[in-house]
Amino acid sequence: MSFQAYLDNIEKQTGKTPQELIDLAEQKGFTPESKAGEVATWLKDEFKLGHGHAMSLVHVFKHGAVISDKHVNSASAHSDPSNTLRLDGIKNR
Repeated sequence: MSFQAYLDNIEKQTGKTPQELIDLAEQKGFTPESKAGEVATWLKDEFKLGHGHAMSLVHVFKHGAVISDKHVNSASAHSDPSNTLRLDGIKNR
C-alpha cells in the first residue's frame, strides 16, 4: 500500500483529512519533537487507528509531506506517484 493510500484510508476511517488530524495533534500540545509513541497512542485511542496507520500519520506530523524519491514510481507495493503527499483530503484532488 502506498503512503498516500495509508493517509487516504485514515481519512475514510476518521472522516478527517490528514491536515485536520495534524492540526488536532498540535491543539493537543504535540509538536514534531514529541515522542512518536505518544502521538501514535493518542491517534489509536482517540480515532481507533491501527499501529501502521497511526505511525504513517506520525511520520508526516514529524517530517512533513515530502517523502523519499525512492518510493516514487518504484513499481513496488509501496509506490507513490509523487514525493509530495496530499494532506488536504480526497475530495480536493
